[in-house]
Amino acid sequence: MFQNLRHNLRAAYARTYVRVRSQFREPEWVLTESVIPLLIVFAAATLYRVSGSEQLAGFAVLGGAMMAFWDNVLWLMASQFYWEKESGNLDLYIIAPISKMSILLGMSLGSIINTSIRALLIFLLATFVLHIPVSIADPLAVLLVFVLTLTALYGLGMLMSSLYMLYGRGAYQLNEVFSEPVYLLSGLYFPTIGRYSPFPAIIQFLVSLIPLTFGIDGLRRTIILGEGLEQVMLHIYVLLALTVVLIPLAWRVLIFMENLGRREGRLSLRWM
Repeated sequence: MFQNLRHNLRAAYARTYVRVRSQFREPEWVLTESVIPLLIVFAAATLYRVSGSEQLAGFAVLGGAMMAFWDNVLWLMASQFYWEKESGNLDLYIIAPISKMSILLGMSLGSIINTSIRALLIFLLATFVLHIPVSIADPLAVLLVFVLTLTALYGLGMLMSSLYMLYGRGAYQLNEVFSEPVYLLSGLYFPTIGRYSPFPAIIQFLVSLIPLTFGIDGLRRTIILGEGLEQVMLHIYVLLALTVVLIPLAWRVLIFMENLGRREGRLSLRWM
């Protein structure tokens, strides 16, 4: 048991190390991957400011920073097994005497470290240039909401990676489909749940199933509006529930898809 745990922890560390090391091997990537979201943030925040809403401008800045995490979940988590299959590495993962969840865990940790650097850079630059007011009354509430948001979000990334494992180029099209609608519905551009939301209750309920929705709203409340832990307890409960559901579900789906792929011979890349 302890030997298996040791092997899985080493596998998770190896995947984390590769992701973090690759980021600092090409430091200019951090700059280039931060510039485009900054342009979107500046455009949205300036529009809100001209309309006379300083709070919404701050909301747009925070949403632009969190945009980096959703892009990372789609392109470096959900699609990862697809890319590994295309490059011929998935066979090595399958025969390795470790749990595939340890690989996904390592990819998640490495991605969180890399993306947090970009998100922080986007937020600090946008806040400094646009003079966005920041009001943090309870740092513990900010940290708790942020950690739970990333845990639930990357749990969703693990689930999507498991589902994408057997797909071919359809994974690319699925990512394209999921990008902009989630930007809009999860609240990256403007609040989509709560009193600022323009959507009816049924739409707010449906978009709440995306971890990013409650995560962004909770961060806006604690960073921009200056609310404390008591005011965001609902967000914490929802994010905790999503985490408890998504991560075990990802594990079960991964086992099912792996067994299905073994039976149908769809795990290896076949050249016709």
